[in-house]
Amino acid sequence: MANFLKDNPDLEFVLDTLELKPVTDLLENGYAFSRDYENAPRNYEDAHDNYRRSLDVVGEICGDRIEPRSREVDANGPTCVNGVVTYNPLTLLNLKDLSQAGVMGVTLGHKYGGLNFPVTIYTMMTEMVSRADGSLQNIFGLQDIADTISRFGNDEQKDKYLPLFSAGKVDGAMDLTEPDFGSDLQSVRLRAWQDENGQWYLNGMKRFITNGCAQVHLVLARSEEGTTDGRGLSMFICEKCPQLVVRRIENKHGIHGVATCELQFNDVPAQLCGKRRMGLIRYVMSLMNGARVAISAQAVGIAEAAFRDARKYAAEREQFKKSIDQFPAVYSMLSSMKVKLTAARALLYETTRVVDLRNAYTRLADQENPTPEVRNLSKYYTKLAAVLTPMCKALATESANQIAYDGLQIHGGAGYMKDFNAERYSRDARITNIYEGTTQLQVVAAIGGIVQHDLDQRLDELFAIPLDEKGTALRTQLAEGRKMLDEAIIFVSGRKDPAYHDLMARALVEMQTIVLVGALLLRDAALCADRAPIAERYILDGMLELKQRSLRVTSGDGVLITNNRDIIDY
Repeated sequence: MANFLKDNPDLEFVLDTLELKPVTDLLENGYAFSRDYENAPRNYEDAHDNYRRSLDVVGEICGDRIEPRSREVDANGPTCVNGVVTYNPLTLLNLKDLSQAGVMGVTLGHKYGGLNFPVTIYTMMTEMVSRADGSLQNIFGLQDIADTISRFGNDEQKDKYLPLFSAGKVDGAMDLTEPDFGSDLQSVRLRAWQDENGQWYLNGMKRFITNGCAQVHLVLARSEEGTTDGRGLSMFICEKCPQLVVRRIENKHGIHGVATCELQFNDVPAQLCGKRRMGLIRYVMSLMNGARVAISAQAVGIAEAAFRDARKYAAEREQFKKSIDQFPAVYSMLSSMKVKLTAARALLYETTRVVDLRNAYTRLADQENPTPEVRNLSKYYTKLAAVLTPMCKALATESANQIAYDGLQIHGGAGYMKDFNAERYSRDARITNIYEGTTQLQVVAAIGGIVQHDLDQRLDELFAIPLDEKGTALRTQLAEGRKMLDEAIIFVSGRKDPAYHDLMARALVEMQTIVLVGALLLRDAALCADRAPIAERYILDGMLELKQRSLRVTSGDGVLITNNRDIIDY
């Protein structure tokens, strides 16, 4: 029997060492919920035991059921006939298994039949599901739809939809993208209009909608006549109905198990979710932040599968009378894959911890008469999450693509064949740094907080952790890298050239990522000596990259930009 929690010491390390008590105390209202709800924990130890037992169940389902079905799901995904989407029977069986395990409302409150778990635990489940079948995450991971209704919907909407999501009786879709507008969501055209009785209707097109055949849709639509920007957009809830037509499902490069749909809205009845004009400014931004974390977990899960697959193949494949994992060129690739995977996971769960704290303190700050301390903590963790979520998605998804690429390379010609999983991992990984915001857009989202030094307080905390002699020496080098980052920020900020700022943004984001992840890996090495070699390899390699990026930033000038333009026009 396979269990994707118990066979993964890295994931168990996260569960055992990440400090979730402050988050859980806030989520469970000081454990007062245990008086009203039978399944609510009585204390943190009880809550942590609940987390482990639920993760253990999901790990077993992923290892014993979902993963063995994944090849068939990839080969024969959903179909669309006359506007009706039919999922592969094995996909439906996967969803049934997860629903029966009670994990379709992981972050929803006890009141609605949910588990009331932190985002961190939900992310660990998402990682395991993605390792088993990358495409299934695109259905399981859409629990963010329910979470958005929980945060911004009215009581009637919550009472209607949330118990259904928790029970696995409905699934969701996030309808944002349109045929002419990908990431440019402020230009959305789909029209929302009201009749004389105040009933809302939706009219227009959406494209590239993951699980667009869902029963419940959150739709970004233009509710204000005469507007052309994000201030005229609102969020709506609508349900599957004859007026909501699936025109087709896309023939995709990867993630074949989920339907990606083009939708036509023919005056679909809808309900306003939250306040008018806040659809993009607040609600979609909240959705997108959740989606960044979910896709980061998807990327880490696929990368985990690709690494394990490559390591196993290299140990079994013999050339010149020895297994290929004994060749330096191959074991060097495998070690690099492991370091990248561990680094991405470290940043992922640092990010989810901050997101959990942001969510908890924001809920408290939204209550009547919050204390100054609560307001300050809400602002702090909101700033921190705004930088970490795009940084995390950029690192996790780019790393997953490299790991999947290297995994296929280790398989050689066999990896290019559909007889092996390596080619599927490379196809499934490829979308992760594109959807829910490309890596280039993650840089745009992160750079402001980096220039403003929003991560400095957290870095100071990490740099203050006691280390052994070797760890201290590595941290001294990392401190030099941090100094290079600060000097690069000053250099770029001093240039009064917006184009130059944009050109150098990715270098700055990558420098900040190296410094932060290096500090996180040293923290982990202080907790477990076995993790020290990974921290050492990451920091030594990272220092070379920091120096290269620093040199590029500080030696650049306006000619560089002009030359780039000349190259394009050549």
